[in-house]
Amino acid sequence: MSFADLGVSRPVADALTRRGIVAPFPIQKLVIEDVLSGHDVLVQSPTGSGKTLAFGVPLVDRLGADAPRPAALVLVPTRELAVQIVEELRDLASVRSLSIAEVYGGVGIEKQARRAARAHIVVATPGRLEDLLNRRVLGLEHIRVLVIDEADRMLDMGFKPSVDRIVALTPRDRQTLFASATLEAAAGRQARSYTRDARRHVHEPRSDDVGEVRHRFVHVPHQAKVDALVDALRDTERGRTLVFVRTKRGADRLVKRLGKLRVNAVAMHGNKSQPQRQKALARFSKGEIDTLVATDVAARGIDVDDITHVVNFDAPGDRDAYVHRIGRTARAGRDGTGISFVLPDQTPEIRRIAASLGLAREFDHGRPAHVSGTAQVPTRRRPSRRPNHRNSNGRRRSR
Repeated sequence: MSFADLGVSRPVADALTRRGIVAPFPIQKLVIEDVLSGHDVLVQSPTGSGKTLAFGVPLVDRLGADAPRPAALVLVPTRELAVQIVEELRDLASVRSLSIAEVYGGVGIEKQARRAARAHIVVATPGRLEDLLNRRVLGLEHIRVLVIDEADRMLDMGFKPSVDRIVALTPRDRQTLFASATLEAAAGRQARSYTRDARRHVHEPRSDDVGEVRHRFVHVPHQAKVDALVDALRDTERGRTLVFVRTKRGADRLVKRLGKLRVNAVAMHGNKSQPQRQKALARFSKGEIDTLVATDVAARGIDVDDITHVVNFDAPGDRDAYVHRIGRTARAGRDGTGISFVLPDQTPEIRRIAASLGLAREFDHGRPAHVSGTAQVPTRRRPSRRPNHRNSNGRRRSR
């Protein structure tokens, strides 16, 4: 099946071909025809599945160059994701004579407002978009298509009130596309309140699209955490590594401490300017630096497939945070390793998270204060409603 078979216009299909994108991904096959037909759509699909083009390709075909501006709005939780989506869709919009602009905090507001007001498609974070709306330099009365991307993460980040206010300013007869890692609980209620007679599509990756994750829990005293991390980062078999910390200050402090121990790393968090964050992500993506230290919020804009290790230097806040963090590895069929440091006073809480994921055995077999070597306990039991699957050898695979 080709994009043309799905009803995509020749100019857009040709633009995709020039980028080497000829056949649609499974999620794109599921979604594109419904969007082109004008239906509201709910999409449950993991990061890296091709979701951006699933809504972006039909979006540019749904708009005309003579439409009042802005005609489409894409709401996202982070500025990194806003930049990524604009870069992904810019050439597709161009062949349809459409303009696209990003709106996010941390940069000059006046120039950004002028660009957004002239754009057919605006890709925005809720906070900065509300700033523009309150200043009355941008209006949403002409929005024909509304996309809410990574809705579950926006809920986690506390953006629901802002999103509710923004959605209320768009026309009631708009088309709404709602994308989330889950369509249950709060995200599901939000989806139903924003859409009408929506077509629902759930895409689960095939077992050969995901690799096996080795989960390792390292019981370590606080004063030994940095040494344990350095030991892990000196593993000759690791590649790109994403290290999670709890605070922005903690990210900078850890990078400095690693530098003194001759381990090169860069930090990425909300106090960095946008150019600084883009430069850090570019160096990590290109392999110039193989260790990126990030907070949870900053990491939501990272979409790099070949991350071999994820390290929870600071413990995740809950089960979902653990899943989202470790889910950054073992993509595109490659295996990965997730390492979590557990301080003595965190033992009960982290064990509950591990047990809820069917990883109690791995947790109990963690080795104190040392993480090198390859003696991991394979994961063999299937947990209920867990982000893992068994492969043909009985080993569980993680999405």
